[in-house]
Amino acid sequence: MILTQSVRCPYCGEFFESSLDVSSGSQEYFEDCYVCCRPIIFFTRVDHEGDLLSVEIRRDDD
Repeated sequence: MILTQSVRCPYCGEFFESSLDVSSGSQEYFEDCYVCCRPIIFFTRVDHEGDLLSVEIRRDDD
């Protein structure tokens, strides 16, 4: 299942919509900011029923 989440870029501070695929369980992956194009690390936590528990984003250089 794909969910849409509004996230704030940790570099430029702009908000953008990101699509999260919760069908694969908890994940760690990179996605570029749609505004400044810098790489953001996404950490998604999904429970055993496929519900999104949390989304954490960090700068690539943290």
